[in-house]
Formats: sequence, structure tokens, C-alpha cells
Amino acid sequence: MPSEAGVDDLTAMDPSTIEQPDPGGRPPAKSRSPVDYATGLILRVCRIAGSGSFVDDARESLAAEGIPAAVRTRDTAALFDWLVMSFSYQGIADQVAFDYMERHGQATWQVIAADLRRGPTCPKLSSYWQFHDCRYNKTRYTCAEPDHLPGCPLPNHWLRNGRLNETAYALHLFIRDVAGGDLVAWIDRRLNTAAKHPGPDRLARMRTALLDPLKEVHGVSDKILMMTLSVLFLGAPSRRRRWREVGTSMIAVDTLVHNFLHRTGILARFRAGHPDGVACYRPGGCADIIETVAEQIDARQFNRRFPAAFSRFVQFAIWRYCAQQGLGVCNGNQIDDRKRCDNKQCSLYSICYRKRLHKAE
Repeated sequence: MPSEAGVDDLTAMDPSTIEQPDPGGRPPAKSRSPVDYATGLILRVCRIAGSGSFVDDARESLAAEGIPAAVRTRDTAALFDWLVMSFSYQGIADQVAFDYMERHGQATWQVIAADLRRGPTCPKLSSYWQFHDCRYNKTRYTCAEPDHLPGCPLPNHWLRNGRLNETAYALHLFIRDVAGGDLVAWIDRRLNTAAKHPGPDRLARMRTALLDPLKEVHGVSDKILMMTLSVLFLGAPSRRRRWREVGTSMIAVDTLVHNFLHRTGILARFRAGHPDGVACYRPGGCADIIETVAEQIDARQFNRRFPAAFSRFVQFAIWRYCAQQGLGVCNGNQIDDRKRCDNKQCSLYSICYRKRLHKAE
């Protein structure tokens, strides 16, 4: 995602909606409900780290790469190449991933399609469903079908690690076999079917309709799917209203966001303590809490064109408040997590529980 420049106009903010500091530096009274406590604290974060240009920045970035045009023309090859590139950024610094791709290239739709047309002998490359459990390891040069490895095209793509090779082939086979070769049409069908019945869970159904099958693609997690699809959907052509609607609701919970919710005591107030990772997306986890809070914050105060409830905006403001690439306030470089945070310069200090992340040694 592009970096944020801060909220463009705070004059519309209502200070009465922000939980006020305690002059003694004590955390707010426990009599406040978990939702009220979390909303007051996260709204302050949105004031500091949010951006009224959040959606415009995403659209400009995508337009520069030709992705909205690829959606309009249903150019599956271009969309696949962009998705594979986006997935390559997980688990490592963005600059390191970028530099590696600049030197070695990436797996593309056209090359993989040509590989598969040659009829590789490995039975796992016959279909998306048979590709399961490939277990290719780049370093050891091993896989689940070693007799077929010398003629397998998968290792020919010099990606950063073998998992990315598997992801590229799994995604290609998914689009070919499950989506019928037309990713845009598949997304439209899934969203339209899920949106048929109104109700408070409509957005959740639409997200699930896409995420559940895509999570079965090897190496693709909730976090990377939410992050990538949110950008794609927010930057989609205006006629794809449902894409944009779902994109606003997608929440990418990484370690920074999870640790923020722990340090501030939000997880404790919701009785939702859990380890970072998959549990963040389980019922009552980090994503659910952020979505609940986002429903209390009218994002139109940051930009009149925003939807009232904008979960992705709220989550990204938290991330930007914490990340070194953002404001760099609430992270392990600034805080000794063996004890309570003592950064009195933090704007949240007087309303934050400052819970220790790790046990003291």
C-alpha cells in the first residue's frame, strides 16, 4: 500500500467523541465498556495516523500498474501477474522482495501456461486438486514426486523460496480449473450470489465467499489475501460497486496490529487474548474487534466520500501508527516489551493500559 500523509482535514472532528486523558497518567476507568474503551483509543489513532486520501492513493497506485483496465477487460494474465507479485512481499521487507524480483523476475501467467501445455509428467500438475501437497523445497531440491522433479517446470522459476513457486502454480491452476480461466467473472459470481440475501452479515458472507476457496491456494494466508484483495477492490472500476464495498471491509491483521491491541489492553478488555497469527481471524479475534470498532467510527469525518463504516481504513491507521515505515510509535523497536511502555511522548499514553507483551526474564 502507498504511504499515508496523515488526515487532510481534522476540523470536522468532534473532540467530545475522544476519550480524554487522565491527568494522573492512569488508564481509563474499567467501568467503560470494552467497545467504548477501544473506540476512544482507536479513534485517536485514526486522527493521528489516518488519511483522507487513503482510497485515492490506492486507486492511483493500481492505475499506474494498469490493474483497473485489466479488470475492465477481464485480463486474467495481467491480474495473475499482479497477484503473484503482491504475494511475494509477505514474510520479508518490501525492499528486499522488490530487489529480488528485479534481479530474478517472477512467475507469469503466460510462462506457466506454456509450461503446462508441454504436458509435464508429474501427476500433481494435472489439475488444481491434484497439485495439493507438492512440497517443493528450493534449497534441498526435493518434492513429493522426486522421480518427476528433473522434468518439472516449477523449479525453473527462480523465486525467492520454493513456497512462492508452489503458490504461483497453485494460483494458476485455481484460476484455470476453478474459476474457468476468468478471474473477474468468478469474483463477480461469488459476490453476487453471496449478496442476494440482505442482513447484517451480508458483507461477511461476501468476504467469505471469496476468501474460503482462495485460502486453499498453497501459501496464501488470511492476512495477505485481505491486504491484496482490499487494494484490488478499492481500486476497481466504479461500476463494480460490490468490489469496492467488500474492499472497505477487509482487515489485514499483522503482528504490529495484533501487538497494538494487546499492549493497549483492548484484547484483555474484550477477554480475547490469543497468540498472533491464525487466531486473529477467528470469531472474537483481532479482525472482529477492529470491525466492531469501525462500526462506531464514522469515517466520513476524514473524507466525505468514505463509507460510514470503513474497517480497512481503521486497520491501516493502526498499522501506520505502529510501523517503522509509518509513524513508528508503537512497536518493538520503541518499546521494551518485557515491561510496560514508558513512552510518555505517545499520544495514547494517558488512556492506554500499556500492557507488557512478554514476561520479564
